[in-house]
Amino acid sequence: MQTYLDCYPCFVRQTLQAARMAGADEAQQRDIMCQALDLLGRHSVGTILSPPEIAYRIHKMVRKQTGVNDPYYEAKQVSTQRALALYPELKQVVHQADDPLDAALRISIAGNIIDFGYSQDYDLESTLKRVLAQSFALDRRAELRAALSEADRVLYLADNTGETVFDRVLIETLDVPVSYAVKSGPVLNDAVRSDALDAGIDLAAEVIETGSDAPGTILRQCSDDFRRRFEAAELIIAKGQANYEMLSDQGARVFFLLQVKCPVIGQDIGAPAGSIVLWQGG
Repeated sequence: MQTYLDCYPCFVRQTLQAARMAGADEAQQRDIMCQALDLLGRHSVGTILSPPEIAYRIHKMVRKQTGVNDPYYEAKQVSTQRALALYPELKQVVHQADDPLDAALRISIAGNIIDFGYSQDYDLESTLKRVLAQSFALDRRAELRAALSEADRVLYLADNTGETVFDRVLIETLDVPVSYAVKSGPVLNDAVRSDALDAGIDLAAEVIETGSDAPGTILRQCSDDFRRRFEAAELIIAKGQANYEMLSDQGARVFFLLQVKCPVIGQDIGAPAGSIVLWQGG
């Protein structure tokens, strides 16, 4: 997906948020913001760089300028603990559901609200209640069921820390082995290997790394090993907006699970902000 002018305020907000979470003082925040604005000025709207690629450059710059490798580390720990506190309830919802897979898909999508690229403020309990009852704006559940019935293995592209716990519930509901791909370095609150292990993903899936520390899945930045896995995968579940931004053109074997939190994404995918989506690539 291309970058639109409406993406720029989000980049600016993320810059300031990351600088503050890294502990930068006001003067350093100003310097970082000026560098981010200069970077944005050098990348015209509609160029080949996608929103995740620009965000990657901004967050890399913030980490370099502050010397803090993971500005979101403490916030990620809190997110995981909050999600783990709900884990028994989430499992019970699936256990009691007439359609366990549908319930688990909704739970996974509910976890997508833990997105610091969008907002630091979220209410897991109310979001879960909403998503369990909400109609899908875009619905490819039948197609996903059919693909799952034929696949030997699923490649599952992770998104955010804490959301990992909600993903674990879905993975534990599937009847097919899963490889769960996380980032190889910190960016925003995206999950890295230690975050996946904290969530107990290794109890349900093989945890692998993309070889990249960029939001979403920028294939040309990923390791050779991951790209081979991606190309060979029969079925891919991709979580979150950034993965949609990068992979929407990767064919029908890719299924996107997300909450539409951004009007730009909504316009591109064809669903209003606030929607829940299970969409299939083209």
